[in-house]
Amino acid sequence: MGIVSPGFQGRPRSAEPALPPGQYLTEDFPVLSAGPTPKVPLETWEFVISTESGAEFRWSWDELMALPQETPTVDIHCVTRWSKRDTDWQGVSLDTLLAGIDTAAHYAQAHSYGGYTTNLPLADLRGGRAWVAHRYAGGPLPAEHGGPARLLVPHLYFWKSAKWVRGIRLTTEDQPGFWETAGYHDYGDPWREQRYQGD
Repeated sequence: MGIVSPGFQGRPRSAEPALPPGQYLTEDFPVLSAGPTPKVPLETWEFVISTESGAEFRWSWDELMALPQETPTVDIHCVTRWSKRDTDWQGVSLDTLLAGIDTAAHYAQAHSYGGYTTNLPLADLRGGRAWVAHRYAGGPLPAEHGGPARLLVPHLYFWKSAKWVRGIRLTTEDQPGFWETAGYHDYGDPWREQRYQGD
């Protein structure tokens, strides 16, 4: 004799996809920064990709705006354990910016106005997974959230999405950035809870 009645389904499953382990959902957009918010005039803003050979590729603000724009809607996950669903952005894909750049590099280090740096495998900036984002929720990206432009790499913890981004240096060896040298994980996959070195 069975102990479960025919047709018993158990508790209904949530229609929402699961969050990464240890994360909680927030409707807010918390502001977390390692230092003061830099003020960067659009007239002097530029984005520079430098290769391991020293070649440089530069875009002014107007030149960035003239490139093909994408509007990703993505979940974001902070190492401090909050997650925010379905955030709306506009920006330029790193695939567009890296197209035609000759490099043998496997790594990248993002650099920000204000001195912040973070490291990523170059592969994580390709394949439609990373953008230089300049609009959020239908308006210009606020300075406290990294405006005028920030790196957006939503499949990694959000400290990898460097605020106030001004460029990316391509390297043949992995070079840890600001939080990585302070003990944060070199990669930062939220689904594997890679918050700190050794995770």
